Amino acid sequence: MHETHNSPASAGKALEFLAFRLGHEEYGVDIQKVQELRGYDTVTRIANAPEHIKGVVNLRGIIVPIVDMRIKFKLGAPSYDQFTVVIILNIASRVMGMVVDSVSDVITLDTDQVRPAPEMGALLDTEYLIGLGTLDDRMLILVDIDKLMSSSDMALINAAAAQ
Repeated sequence: MHETHNSPASAGKALEFLAFRLGHEEYGVDIQKVQELRGYDTVTRIANAPEHIKGVVNLRGIIVPIVDMRIKFKLGAPSYDQFTVVIILNIASRVMGMVVDSVSDVITLDTDQVRPAPEMGALLDTEYLIGLGTLDDRMLILVDIDKLMSSSDMALINAAAAQ
């Protein structure tokens, strides 16, 4: 029995991903969703927000919720230093920030370099993954950022930020 995946990887063209690190793993997000990269700044906390939502920042007049991906993916206590990067994403006409340990480069993957994500158990919800990208000796966990950021806890941010 052969499954077909209607993922962007099945379109038959090269995909570009921004590679970033969280803990010991390397991840990738679709470069077209990335608006800009910033250093980690102080954020304004939102009352009653889930732990992984650090708060909001004012980015040129736009209130941008900031999500700490280490907390979201349960990867231990985050530490913020000069390498910490906030990836500003533009998702479904919404701007959000994602805190990661560091950003390395932009990589181009052909469709044959993207494999379906294996079942990871409860550790990481595979519905948020496009798959695994392989390039030489690197393996990137490709995150479907639209799905991740449109999940129910993200609706809480919008409600809280609107107050």
